This record gives sequence, structure tokens and C-alpha cells, in this order.
Amino acid sequence: MGLSQHQHRPGTHADRTIVAFLARFAARFVAGGMAAALLAALTVPANAQGAVRSVHGDWQIRCDTPPGAKAEQCALIQSVVAEDRSNAGLTVIVLKTADQKSKLMRVVAPLGVLLPSGLGLKLDNVDVGRAGFVRCLPNGCVAEVVMDDKLLGQLRTAKTATFIIFETPEEGIGFPLSLNGLGEGYDKLP
Repeated sequence: MGLSQHQHRPGTHADRTIVAFLARFAARFVAGGMAAALLAALTVPANAQGAVRSVHGDWQIRCDTPPGAKAEQCALIQSVVAEDRSNAGLTVIVLKTADQKSKLMRVVAPLGVLLPSGLGLKLDNVDVGRAGFVRCLPNGCVAEVVMDDKLLGQLRTAKTATFIIFETPEEGIGFPLSLNGLGEGYDKLP
């Protein structure tokens, strides 16, 4: 398949506003990498990080109007902590571009990730591929993939996803993610 086969090249104004939107979400979920902060972030009322529009299984649709954007932007979001490290968090963000032509998955990993190794993905323990990191923000590094219909179909039918980051070439950290509600939530994205 190849997550690495489909990479979006950021740079347009729409991309910059999406990145700002994602950075605000990610800041709340990844800041400090603390599990307690992560849990608190999931229960606080919506504010500048976007209003929770709806909940679909283990996913939330959050919407916000970034500065300079003409319209509200929404994303399907889930945040998790590592299986074996409660101080490392990861946020997965699924969205449709404003022109509705592309489906993106952006994953914000903790700082300190080994960038050349990329972000690995397993669906129901089957290796799907790796995506490259496109940028690092003050609160984490972003991997990005343009989702084709095949990958979206795999995400809809699988039960669990495990995202894998590397601190060294030999040491991967797994982040288990429930896919419960992803298909339904994706269908509700504006």
C-alpha cells in the first residue's frame, strides 16, 4: 500500500490555516505529553481549541474558525497515550480539505521522535506502511498522509490501529488507537 506513496505538499493559504487549526488542537493534547493533561483536555469545555460538534465512538468532531479563514473548519480527532509510556501522547486528526478534493490524516507525535524513521501504522496488527514527518511545531512533530479510498476502507473495517514512532532506529513506541466510530465520524464531517 504505502502510506509513503501519498504525501501532501503543504504551502497554500488553506494549508497554513489548517496547520494553525491543528496546532491549536494538538497543543491541548500533546503539551507536556502528560496523561493527566490529556485526560483533562478531553473533559474541559470547548474554547479556542474548537467546539466539540459531535462524538462518534472514540472520536470527536471538533470545529473552529482559524484566524484569516472564511469558514469554519472541522476535523475528526482522537488522542491517545503510549501502551508502555503514560507520559507520551499522540493526536490523530482526520479532515477533508476545504475544496473537498482530498482526505488528510495528520498525526501529531511527541517531540524527540526520530524523524527519518517516519511514523509506522499497523491495522489489526498488520503493517500498512510508514508516513514521513512534514514539520515540527513547538508541541510535537506532524506526520501527514493523503488518504486514498483503499486506506480509508482499511480504517473503516479494522478494529484497532497502532501508530509507531521511533526514538532510535531499533526502539519503537506503539500508540494503540480505537477505530470505533471513525467511519461514522468521517461521514459526518462537513
